[in-house]
Amino acid sequence: MQTQEGNKQQNNHLIDAANLPSFSIAETTSTLMRLSKPVLRKGDTGEAVEELQGLLRYWDFYYDVIDGIFSEEVEWAVKAYQHRVYLEEDGIVGQLTWKALYSGAPPVPPIPVLSRGSHGKYVRMVQRTLSLHGYYSFDIDGDFGPITEVAVRAFQLDMALVQDGVVGPRTWHALSKLYH
Repeated sequence: MQTQEGNKQQNNHLIDAANLPSFSIAETTSTLMRLSKPVLRKGDTGEAVEELQGLLRYWDFYYDVIDGIFSEEVEWAVKAYQHRVYLEEDGIVGQLTWKALYSGAPPVPPIPVLSRGSHGKYVRMVQRTLSLHGYYSFDIDGDFGPITEVAVRAFQLDMALVQDGVVGPRTWHALSKLYH
């Protein structure tokens, strides 16, 4: 098991905390509530698909031509982006995926705010991501206990976030930038 100081030295290059966007839940929710986009899936064509391809290219998930055709390559890019922002990897671009594409972060809600006492798949996702980056070296059990809280606080410290041990919008955003 590595020390926190060792983790800081190894992981500081992963995210430039100074460039994390500042946002509030109310502001983000208000802006994204007005976002009304069509549901897109493989086989669709048109301007909305061009917009999707442009957003996927912006986030470095799509490198092919922007031609307005929802191809297999676009579907793969959508699934990869959905994975990055902790959404269901179905390759379908619904409102949650659109919101994540516009914000560059997991949509909170429905991605829950997590803290000590939380349980379930989102806690496992956080534990797995923290484990991959040396912050957490225990069972990935889906229980947000004191050990998970310490790992979250260490991650928050390295990312220049408020060290409250709560996985809220800014912590989810920082986690989504890490390989997972």
